[in-house]
Amino acid sequence: MSDSNKRDFVIALGGSIVCPGEVNVAYLKEFRAFLLGQIKLDQRFVLVIGGGGPARQYQKAASEIVMVSDEDKDWIGIHATRLNAHLLRTVFQEIANPIIFEARGKISEFGDYPVIIGAGWRPGWSTDYVATQIAADFGVSQAIILGKPYYVYDKDNQLHADAKAIEKMTWKEYMNLIPSEWTPGIHAPVDPVAARLAQESNLEVVVAGGKDLVNVKNILDGSQFKGTTIKD
Repeated sequence: MSDSNKRDFVIALGGSIVCPGEVNVAYLKEFRAFLLGQIKLDQRFVLVIGGGGPARQYQKAASEIVMVSDEDKDWIGIHATRLNAHLLRTVFQEIANPIIFEARGKISEFGDYPVIIGAGWRPGWSTDYVATQIAADFGVSQAIILGKPYYVYDKDNQLHADAKAIEKMTWKEYMNLIPSEWTPGIHAPVDPVAARLAQESNLEVVVAGGKDLVNVKNILDGSQFKGTTIKD
């Protein structure tokens, strides 16, 4: 549970930032230094890592050979998140819980470690959902989802040049923009399963770009930042 003397954060870190194709070593070096600096400020972190390039590559390969169910695609993605999680745990080995948080309830508090590394849990649940559930279970009122885009847009900004960034929105407004059901590899800043959980749990979610660590620090500090805040 949250310690009143410390500031706790739950972050879903996009796998496409850590491992878009090959492991982004330069980013991980920068991210490690950044997080170590924040921990010196008495902050603690649960980092839930996505599957990134390995998940997409293995799902695509399997689908080119046989018919693959959504459940099997999810399991491939989950194991990719666990591989990435072990990479992160190794990068933060001196301060991270040696156990990967890959099932609900497996870890219930920070204990002696200021960093916990999480991965995918089960089919039908993305790492967005895992981060949201951990925030609810740990009594943290906000989940931070760091991916490629800085904002939630009113339509796909990769397809529409006139897409407008949204800085603040309600969960109802957000869910009107995204598909209502989960599918493996869904393109949504917060997937629908995670969005419903966040709304039910009265959680705030911040969506922002993960590469700009100055901006991420602004989020952690409660300063003005580039990103979208979703809450009711």
